[in-house]
Amino acid sequence: MNKLTINPEPLTKENAALILVDHQVGLMTGIRDYSIAELKHNVVGLAKAAQALNIPIITTTTSADTLWGPAFPELVQALPDNDFIDRTTVNAWDDPRVEDAIKATGRSKLIFAGVSLEVCAAFPAMRSAREGYEAYVAIDASGTFNETKRITGLQRLIQSGVVVADGASFMVEILADNAAPEAMDVYSALNMDWALLVNQVRTSAVA
Repeated sequence: MNKLTINPEPLTKENAALILVDHQVGLMTGIRDYSIAELKHNVVGLAKAAQALNIPIITTTTSADTLWGPAFPELVQALPDNDFIDRTTVNAWDDPRVEDAIKATGRSKLIFAGVSLEVCAAFPAMRSAREGYEAYVAIDASGTFNETKRITGLQRLIQSGVVVADGASFMVEILADNAAPEAMDVYSALNMDWALLVNQVRTSAVA
């Protein structure tokens, strides 16, 4: 493991891309580490924040017509211009269209989120690390089906040199400056209750 993997340089708008893997209706119904409502909130917030920061977003599904159904409607609505690459490979990276789309972003730091954590998010994240990218996984946008899968999935990611954190932390790291023009759009996208309260207090104070 090299020094950059242990403590990588910060994520920025210029070096990061977001890859959302298999947030499909059929898979979402099996999630047990988050409520479905909370997971949807986290995934949509991550996607909208990435949009506000103008970060490339790649979206995929697996066998949507035969196995797991389409991406959940709120995510499709949040990303109306995104084509969801539907594939059959277990590892999203193993589909040439996904690999080509990721490489076409020109970004060196890849943030993954997927259902399930230990497969859909972990497999392409670990592959990207082997390919020389710096890999990240947004844990709270990557639910799974039981506690064993969650624990072992996290352990395997860390053992593989993948950085794990919550999606909002990644987006705020990319934002970097609360005075940036897109700051309120990012915080609004993440829809964090405490941030909304702070804004309400600040607005009242100004008034």
